[in-house]
Amino acid sequence: MGDVRIGVAVSDPLGVTAQGLFVLERVGIRKDTTKIMETVREHGCSRVVVGLPLKLDGTDSPQTEKVRAFADALGNKLRSNGLADVEIVFHDERFSTKIAESVLIEGGVRREKRKEVVDKQAAVVILQDYMATLPKT
Repeated sequence: MGDVRIGVAVSDPLGVTAQGLFVLERVGIRKDTTKIMETVREHGCSRVVVGLPLKLDGTDSPQTEKVRAFADALGNKLRSNGLADVEIVFHDERFSTKIAESVLIEGGVRREKRKEVVDKQAAVVILQDYMATLPKT
């Protein structure tokens, strides 16, 4: 999650693949959390994975604190709108944008277009990496 944009992705029903949905242009915490809540409801999500921008040494950064505050606000919004059972989890997002850019470059996406979709692709990278950590059932 950035100060300007938030990439949003969802998994398939089996939790095998992640698909990018959209890039949310940040407006304000109320509207941003409302849009995420609506997406959670629309897709029947049981969990929201939030990318955590840690420093290279694994410690929190100033942006990490902003992300945690956003997640708290989102949790409150979910609870107050009948979605208290939706879990919010954090997942290390270090290098997700670099990986996303590499994927887009390898896919032949032009520089101008990459700027438009890199946040959505980074959300896919974060969600796919998170799903890879889950136990296989």
